Amino acid sequence: MAKNRGKAPELQEERLPAETPEKAAPERPEEPEKQEKQQGKKIDRLQLSKWTNVLNEYRSGKANLEGRVKESENWWKLRNGIDQNVGKNGRENTGRFQSRSAWLHNVIVSKHADALKAYPEPNILPREQGDQDEAKMLTSIIPCVLEQNDFESVYSQNAWRKLKTGTGVYKVVWDPRKYNGLGDIAIYNCDLLNVFWEPGVTDIQKSRFFFQTCLTDKELIEEAYPELKDELRGGSGFTASKFDTDDTVKTSGKVTVIEVYYHRKDGDRKLLHYCKYVGQTVLYASEDDPECADGFYEHGMYPFVFDTLFPIEGSPCGYGFVDICRNPQMAIDKMRDAMVRNMIAGARPRYFTRIDGAINEEEFSNLENEIIHVNGSLEERDIRVVDFKPLSGNYISALNEVISELRETSGNTETATGSVNYGVTAASAIAALQEASGKGSADSTLTSYRAYRQVVLLIIELVRQFYDAPRQFRITGDMGETAFVTYDNENLKPQDQGVDFGEDMGYRVPIFDVKVEAAKKNAFSRISQNELALQLYGAGIFNPQMAEMALAAVDMMSFEGKDSVREKIGKNAQMYKQLQEAIQAAMALCQRYEPQNLAQLAQMMGIQAPAMPMPGGGRAAEEAGTPQEERKTITEGAGDDTRTRQARERAASIGQPEA
Repeated sequence: MAKNRGKAPELQEERLPAETPEKAAPERPEEPEKQEKQQGKKIDRLQLSKWTNVLNEYRSGKANLEGRVKESENWWKLRNGIDQNVGKNGRENTGRFQSRSAWLHNVIVSKHADALKAYPEPNILPREQGDQDEAKMLTSIIPCVLEQNDFESVYSQNAWRKLKTGTGVYKVVWDPRKYNGLGDIAIYNCDLLNVFWEPGVTDIQKSRFFFQTCLTDKELIEEAYPELKDELRGGSGFTASKFDTDDTVKTSGKVTVIEVYYHRKDGDRKLLHYCKYVGQTVLYASEDDPECADGFYEHGMYPFVFDTLFPIEGSPCGYGFVDICRNPQMAIDKMRDAMVRNMIAGARPRYFTRIDGAINEEEFSNLENEIIHVNGSLEERDIRVVDFKPLSGNYISALNEVISELRETSGNTETATGSVNYGVTAASAIAALQEASGKGSADSTLTSYRAYRQVVLLIIELVRQFYDAPRQFRITGDMGETAFVTYDNENLKPQDQGVDFGEDMGYRVPIFDVKVEAAKKNAFSRISQNELALQLYGAGIFNPQMAEMALAAVDMMSFEGKDSVREKIGKNAQMYKQLQEAIQAAMALCQRYEPQNLAQLAQMMGIQAPAMPMPGGGRAAEEAGTPQEERKTITEGAGDDTRTRQARERAASIGQPEA
């Protein structure tokens, strides 16, 4: 389907939209509106004006959200600035030192670390048995697509925005410019201030329109669309809000490029269409593209995914840790500032002196002077120390209580950061406290996994639509080896089910489910997994003669990769059974036709003639199996520190949903 590769790519955040599909440039009309109608175009200037009016309504509807998001970002940025005395943007300019603690900063950094520690990976599951091979291939291919898009960086940036402002936004689109025009999937972070949806909806897929805007140099657009040179008219009457930046950003010579996604009814179908325009000039419209008869994207969904931290009713966005912890953080800073000033006053006393006093004030204030000159006699009333009252311990207790409030509210308690109360020394108890404190991080990670699942589903749909040409991927094989495979979307396309009983069964579209799991990147997870494998080996779990007992034991256990271990035990048992049957047959034939070679054959097979080992028991089982005393020693040695090992394993999994 070569038609799909010619579609115009959408906006990338703070990047110029690429060229429209390669086709003949339209002649410049003398009367644009009349010429468009004569050509039968569905998107004219009147439609663009209507969309711009709707966009302004949507922006008005999210004004409160934009104000809160900008305030949170400004507070985060200014709180971590070097200069604390600028005197603008709500900051004081007193000309003196101001105490600034980093309790809230530590909360967000800690939560971000938990999010990256639980970095997700997809496992594609088929809904029908015939799609198992395709699901296995997608499980290997999609991580390659994510890696090519540097998704770890995208995921990290989304986590920062989610924690600070409460919402991160992914965009999953098809970029026809990638790989010299072959095209591929692109994944970006979106600025929440540059996307707009219908006010009041909680699911953006239910919004009538969805807009994205980008401020771009006019000259660059004219270079990308030379046929529209000198036609880009003024402004569209719309300018999106933007964050306050340290750099001064000039808007002269720039225009706002607007993207709009919307649905059109086509009989019983709902098609997704897309238009990109500047002012009253259309850059691309899928409705006027004959190659988009089935819509711009066949999956029919807006290519945006919202990742919300703390949800809000009536909005697809949420609020973040800056919103809930800003007040106690400000209280901490004001209390610390007062304490610092009090300590400075106590460390450097001040004095009252008479205006007509006889003391040389310059010499008196200079602590390096050993002699201070006095004009006349010096009396007690000439100079007096200003009274100083140190703060009582109640103020320190109040400060600690506010700090505890912030940490408890955010879930960033001492146990979450590795510290425990005095008296708690048992590893299992420490791990239990850390596990309880990590529930908030696990809940936040689960919401990120739900958004990640939607991203992967959009990737699968784009693969289904656009991967017509075979592509090469480097994947990891079943045995951990590097493999190179060729892949296209042939098995994802609708499949003809033929005719049954004279009835056309129509087409079947392969559908998949996505299971998201943590990538298990921390070192201790690998160490504990290796220790578990050695313990299972030492206990004789992989001895094919003990297959029935081993399967019963594994069924009662819970660990990662359990299904793979059960499968290996079953295969080993089956192979051992076949080997024993082959040995019996060989011994029987040899005893019948060549009895003189029976002893030699038994020696070659490592058994004693005529006693032949039977599967699952007999003398061979005793000889081949691990001695009971040895197995007991290995098992006991491995179990001496079982509770500590389990505690460390749970502690290492803090913040992950399956912890």
